Amino acid sequence: MATSLLNTLKLVAATRDNKTSPVLQRRQKLIKKIDEQMELAKAQANGSIYSPTKFKNIVNAETGTNEYKQVPKRIRAWWWKNEAGKLNLVVRYGARIIELGKGKNSIELENEAAILPTLEVIKKAVEAGELDDAITAVSKAVLLNLN
Repeated sequence: MATSLLNTLKLVAATRDNKTSPVLQRRQKLIKKIDEQMELAKAQANGSIYSPTKFKNIVNAETGTNEYKQVPKRIRAWWWKNEAGKLNLVVRYGARIIELGKGKNSIELENEAAILPTLEVIKKAVEAGELDDAITAVSKAVLLNLN
């Protein structure tokens, strides 16, 4: 008597939820950008260049046809040196800076070595949902400016 191979598997009735909440989508978008900043910080610490690429439709000037080409992606660092010689780090959602605390939009760091650990803490805070209200406020401001 032959046994069915499907009987060896655990079968369940399940449906896929294709609708992710907007808060989760915004959180995932910010986490992706934080990951890019972390890679940029690692590359700068090693003295190398972080150069991710993206695909873009480009119209060929000679033939007039659309070509799908891989081009370098422009990533700007979220940190800079202030007048005191310390680093300031901001968190951006798109082109907007997220307010991290009441009236505070920047984190002051002692040196470049503190960038990566700080970005890791920010990433954990985003994953925990601590910046959801700030992300929502920034995204609503963007929507209001579009109208």
